[in-house]
Amino acid sequence: MITRRELFTGAAALAGAAAIPQVARAQNPPPPGDPFTQSRTPDGKIVPPSWTRPPHPEPGEPGKHYTPSVTLNGFTLPWKLVDGVKVFHLTAEEVPNHEFAPGLKAHCWGYNGQVHGPTIEVVEGDRVRVYVTNKLPEATAVHWHGIIGPNGMDGVGGLTQRSIAPNETFKYEFTLWQHGTFMYHAHHDEMTQMALGLMGMIVIHPREPRGPRPDRDFVFLLSEWKIVAGTMRPDPNEMTEFNVLTLNARCYPGTAPLIIKTGDRVRIRFGNLSAMDHHPMHFHGHYWWVTATDGGEIPESARVPEVTTIVPVGSTRTMEFVANNPGDWAMHCHMSHHVMNQMGHGLPNLIGVNTRGLDQQARQSLPGYMTMGDTGMAEMGQMGMRVPRNSLPMIGSKGPHDYITMGGMYTNIKVRDHLESYDKDPGWYEAPPGTRADVASIDEMQRDLGFIPGATPKPEGEHMHHHG
Repeated sequence: MITRRELFTGAAALAGAAAIPQVARAQNPPPPGDPFTQSRTPDGKIVPPSWTRPPHPEPGEPGKHYTPSVTLNGFTLPWKLVDGVKVFHLTAEEVPNHEFAPGLKAHCWGYNGQVHGPTIEVVEGDRVRVYVTNKLPEATAVHWHGIIGPNGMDGVGGLTQRSIAPNETFKYEFTLWQHGTFMYHAHHDEMTQMALGLMGMIVIHPREPRGPRPDRDFVFLLSEWKIVAGTMRPDPNEMTEFNVLTLNARCYPGTAPLIIKTGDRVRIRFGNLSAMDHHPMHFHGHYWWVTATDGGEIPESARVPEVTTIVPVGSTRTMEFVANNPGDWAMHCHMSHHVMNQMGHGLPNLIGVNTRGLDQQARQSLPGYMTMGDTGMAEMGQMGMRVPRNSLPMIGSKGPHDYITMGGMYTNIKVRDHLESYDKDPGWYEAPPGTRADVASIDEMQRDLGFIPGATPKPEGEHMHHHG
């Protein structure tokens, strides 16, 4: 085993690089090198930015140049080709009754009728032209987060352009000579417009990838909202108490599962445009290699295997793994309050409180009163009690064996040996005999532990024989 100290010595570093499995091999060419040493040509001239290069003569095509990505609970923005330029159209508008999960809807802002906006997917070397129409009640602008382009196309209202007034359409155009995972979002009245949903993802595939393409390429935008129970509008003024945490603007049990076939090479792209919180994204049953940030591809020698990766606010992370372990595996933010829904805040702490007789006394004034939370919170999602209109129990939904006590930023990864289709949910996993945890038998506990936990112990000396 290579220690952390040894990893930074020459020989161990070479051994560590050689030990990285094929899944972590670069999908794309490595970065061009140190920007500080390569910022000038041999004759001393400054190297111009990448967007000044002419576009590739062949616009990238799905299937031919890349495996299309999948934005669960969303879609990819269509484009058409005009004189070699890929043309897109975004419309910023109110999206009424966006569903976060069954039982919770809100009036949000989004693009093209979608919260969050559709994913923009292109290929390195493409020239793109994006028309943005504003149907909001106030001005807006669109920033292309992480994109290296002309200053006047950066999309910061008031700084690099005049903001787009209501009913106006602006045009953005640039050539993309970079690849990776990026984002776009409103950059005018950001607090309000981003809190209401004006954001989306950008995927740029490499023009000449190294190694095999992924079989499955998933895109997730992480976000957080404050929706007071019983209301229909997210609160853009909230700074700390967010109570709806989402993957692609959906919270569990409204999140679609990742459906994967055993042996698939899988890429997962996370972008985080939450207002205030980083998200340590964790998944079960496998480990992944962190292969890229929004700044570019991570050199193979610097990649690390992880099961939990922090995705900071305003950043993207790209992970890759081979799905070799069939089952239903959880994927979620590992901040425990980020896997709860809106009913989980502002409650008194009753853990350990002796509530004997309290219900009977309270019902004299409040008929139907029932104490909850004194033995934990798991029962609060499955009791079937009425909640305020347009709101969710704070945790979970029914699972195959019991109640799943997670909500919010959670979904399932379903890995199967056989699939009818990536578009059809295969149902819950049936574990082979002997591979699922279950109640231990008395014989097993007596054999391995030497006692039966929970059983009344024999009085001391009962087993002893006295002679006398």
